[in-house]
Amino acid sequence: MDKIESLKAVHTHYESIRKEISRIIIGQEAVLESLLIAFFSNGHAQLVGVPGLAKTMMIQSLADVMDLRFRRIQFTPDLMPSDITGTEIIEEDMQTGRRSFRFIQGPLFGNIILADEINRTPPKTQAALLEAMQERQITAAGNTYKLEAPFFVLATQNPIEQEGTYPLPEAQLDRFMFQLPVDYPSAEEEKEIVVRTTSAQTIQLQKVIGRETLLEIQQIVKALPVAEHIVDFGVNLVRATRPEDSNIKAVHDYVRWGAGPRASQYLIIAAKTRAALHGKVTPDEEDIKAVSTQVLRHRILRNFKAEADGVSVDDLIGELIRA
Repeated sequence: MDKIESLKAVHTHYESIRKEISRIIIGQEAVLESLLIAFFSNGHAQLVGVPGLAKTMMIQSLADVMDLRFRRIQFTPDLMPSDITGTEIIEEDMQTGRRSFRFIQGPLFGNIILADEINRTPPKTQAALLEAMQERQITAAGNTYKLEAPFFVLATQNPIEQEGTYPLPEAQLDRFMFQLPVDYPSAEEEKEIVVRTTSAQTIQLQKVIGRETLLEIQQIVKALPVAEHIVDFGVNLVRATRPEDSNIKAVHDYVRWGAGPRASQYLIIAAKTRAALHGKVTPDEEDIKAVSTQVLRHRILRNFKAEADGVSVDDLIGELIRA
């Protein structure tokens, strides 16, 4: 299959997934597209939104249509690292009487991991995700276990109730490719949600692609060429978030800490993926701009003046793009 045919296949798969998901998820098209960009880029995503916005259903539905193993972890204050990575138990052979250790896999051994309310568990357990997210492996009882590809972590967080929560450290936030706000549906969408969910109709989602096809898409996206001036545009955008490297007044006034090099990497691969999903043979500046907010939102640390003046991170990113 040549490059053009491969890109057509990626676009066709993308449209098929969107069409199938829309049978059960009303609205949230932008969130769904961003999640698929993260999947096809082999990245992780964080969803921020109040309860009841179908975050879990959307992720479960994506696992269903892509025929992937779905695991849901409800993060709580008493959750231990071994509860998510797995633990060793002693087994006794009934014939010989000999005892041996056997590793019982935890819920991280899946393809799509939903870390529900990740900020409700202590840092020790949050840190257990770091190795899995970055290295695609876990270490338990001195042994290292590889995680099957593809492996995605999708974390949810409630932005309203902060009592008894543990904010994610910057090192862990940086492992997430995207941070995606999930907003309320429109009036028409909410009406359709109510009508559909209060009827006797049951919707069974169809498998659209499989694991092997998803891995192929990831390789197609990675092989997509990028013009040097597009790479420069992305890198300069990220560097402009750092007060010491920026010549933008808003950054000097309101930013305490800018985005690191991982943001540049994610910006380019996300732009490549978005271009492929829309049938383009190479990304352009519009693709960079379209994914910049999702990539940079959780990597820019505002100072006290920004909070006092009511300047949000999204406002700063908009200023960066305009400049």
